[in-house]
Amino acid sequence: MALPSKGNILVTGGAGFIGSALVWALNQTGYENVIICDELGTDEKWKNLVPLRYGDYIDADELISGVRRGTGGFLGDVAAIFHLGACSATTERDSGYLMRNNFAFTRDLAGWALARRARFVYASSAATYGDGAQGMSDSDEDLSKYRPLNMYGYSKHLFDSYAKRRGILKSIVGLKYFNIFGPNEAHKGDMRSVVDKAFKQIQETGKVGLFKSYRSDFAHGEQKRDFLYVKDAVTMTLHLANQPLAGGLFNIGSGVPNSWVQLAEAIFAALVRTPDIEFVEMPETLREKYQYYTCADVSKLHASGYAAEAMPLRDAVHDYVVNYLATGKHLGE
Repeated sequence: MALPSKGNILVTGGAGFIGSALVWALNQTGYENVIICDELGTDEKWKNLVPLRYGDYIDADELISGVRRGTGGFLGDVAAIFHLGACSATTERDSGYLMRNNFAFTRDLAGWALARRARFVYASSAATYGDGAQGMSDSDEDLSKYRPLNMYGYSKHLFDSYAKRRGILKSIVGLKYFNIFGPNEAHKGDMRSVVDKAFKQIQETGKVGLFKSYRSDFAHGEQKRDFLYVKDAVTMTLHLANQPLAGGLFNIGSGVPNSWVQLAEAIFAALVRTPDIEFVEMPETLREKYQYYTCADVSKLHASGYAAEAMPLRDAVHDYVVNYLATGKHLGE
């Protein structure tokens, strides 16, 4: 099923980072029949919505209550759902909240979508892979081997496993987002990307702090991540939504690992400054749960027909820093 020319597109987490970027991308391709679902609190996430074009807004509690009562007809004819709303804090310690918000909400919304033959695309996470010792394959073959390092990762892993066990994973699309960065993330507080945090550090102090390594096989700052610009992430997301035969889990990353030092140097380059990096102690609470290396195997994504290469890290960081962080603009402005 391709995205509909008629009918509504529901985007949960639509005021958030990736969600608002997805709505922006939908607008870029002419879609405005979008219903945004989110939970607007006291932060300034609402500012992400201002430049966007969408048909309606619904609070997350109202949505899930309606879905569970079977009264979701108030949404109209929903032909596609992008379920990106979740608690994404890897440091969240309230396991019950994560189970309700990340697992149960996804389970119930997926069931509602499938009963109505609506395309269901949801956010999983690379955090489901744990420390990477069992690889980072999105083949769906043996999900039980993965051991997430935090409760956030486990809550995402739990729905992936549930969907496979129930036989519905092949009929939906789960997106294992790697390290996504870019505009519209300012509201995320401590969960903002290092690009956002480092930009502000450099502006204030002229230098940036990176965590020291506590493993002998990684030098300080040489821990590596698969960094992906949010503009690429939503392009990949829309591609998979538009592939009628695409089902299961898909890694959403660049396929290229870069070190924290490379990332920091790209930020300094965008600011036309000489790099000044210092290495700081990692909080003890993070040391046992820290991923030293992530890299997405994106062969399954490419096999689905996605041919574009991700924007190189330096180019992506330059676009983010110069056109958004330095100007304070949001996507769509």
